[in-house]
Amino acid sequence: MKDQGATVVINHHIIDGKQNQYENWLNEIGPICRSYVGNIDWQIIRPIPNLTFDYTVIIRFDTIENLTKWMESNERKNLIKKAQPLLSKDDKYLIKSGLDFLFSNNDEKPKVPARWKQYLVTWSAIYPLSILIPLLVLPILKILNFPENRFINSFFISGVVVLIMVYLLMPNYTRLIKKWLYK
Repeated sequence: MKDQGATVVINHHIIDGKQNQYENWLNEIGPICRSYVGNIDWQIIRPIPNLTFDYTVIIRFDTIENLTKWMESNERKNLIKKAQPLLSKDDKYLIKSGLDFLFSNNDEKPKVPARWKQYLVTWSAIYPLSILIPLLVLPILKILNFPENRFINSFFISGVVVLIMVYLLMPNYTRLIKKWLYK
C-alpha cells in the first residue's frame, strides 16, 4: 500500500473577504510543498466567486510516507498557523492511497467503500465515456490536423475521460449512489 501513491484532499472554508489573503498564502505554501521529496502534483479547486467559500487543495505524493512527512512537517504546521485567521473552520484533510480519494465522502468519519463496489462504480462510469468520448475527440483531432496515430488518440481520449471522471462525474455519481456505496 505504501507504494501506491498517496493523495490528500484539504478543504479550507475561507472567511468572506479574506480570499485575496488566502491566495497569497497559497502562493507561499505551494512552492514549499512542491519542493518536498515525492511530490507529484498540487491542484487547487477554487470557490465560485460570491457563491461559495471553500477551497479544495489536492496534493499527490509518490508514497504515503512522503506525504505524511509533508503533512506533519514544521513548515506546514507554521504555515497553517499563519492561515488560521483566514479560515472559518479548522484545517481539515483526508489522506488516501491510490484512487480512494475519488470515493471519499464528507462525513466526519470517512469511510472507503468495498473494493468491488469501487470497481463496479468506476467501470459503470468509464464504460459509457469510453464509447462517447472518442466520438467527440477524434473529429476534433482531425480538424486540428493531428496525425492519425493510436497513441496520440489514446492520449487525448484518456485525458478527457479522466478529467470528466475526477471533476464532473464521480463527485455527483458517488453522491447519487451514496447509500448503496457506503453500506
